[in-house]
Amino acid sequence: RRILQTRLEIIGYSVVTASDGEEALSAFRLSTPDLIVLDVMMPKLDGYGVCQKLRRESNVPIIMLTALADVADRIVGLELGADDYMTKPFSPKELEARIASILRRRFHKTDINIIPNSGIIHVGDLKIDTSEGLVHKNEQRIRLTGIEFSLLELLVSHSGKVFSRLEILQELWGLVGGFHTDTRVVDVHISRLRTKVESDPNLPEFIITARGNGYFFAQIVELE
Repeated sequence: RRILQTRLEIIGYSVVTASDGEEALSAFRLSTPDLIVLDVMMPKLDGYGVCQKLRRESNVPIIMLTALADVADRIVGLELGADDYMTKPFSPKELEARIASILRRRFHKTDINIIPNSGIIHVGDLKIDTSEGLVHKNEQRIRLTGIEFSLLELLVSHSGKVFSRLEILQELWGLVGGFHTDTRVVDVHISRLRTKVESDPNLPEFIITARGNGYFFAQIVELE
């Protein structure tokens, strides 16, 4: 923890640390950080518990660190709402790259193909406000994490285009060359997004699987 804090502060980040899960929740509420790096193995309340509690009150990006070897254990954090995970041992440089990528996506969004000046997109019973980062379904707000919103925005703004898992990783996580990322990260986020925006996630109308190739958004988009 001290080593990571020192490295991140050297490259310009303001860092708040916590030694256990309960302290982490208190620190979050006091400092409202832009991103959280969350260890799974913590005293009092583990990282999964912290992630679950955070998602009830915030969409702050979360990168989880885990030493668990089993793939199913590693993706639990994603299913609870984390944006990304890294397995120990890991390269601090890779962690720094992932932090930079997530923050860049959050605060320095680039123009995407068909998004209008108003930032409002209608598709089916969805209303997507790209300026405010909000999604409504049948007039009811849907709470999406940052990565879920970015994934939806990417697919909607290129409606009909098939994105491979690697292309999605590159577009949203910005990881290319030299960094190994499990492409199942994408599948978990697609699954979570479907449960929120589809009427029947098992028979999706919006986010379609192009078997063997990736995913695409199938509906015609209306601009406001």
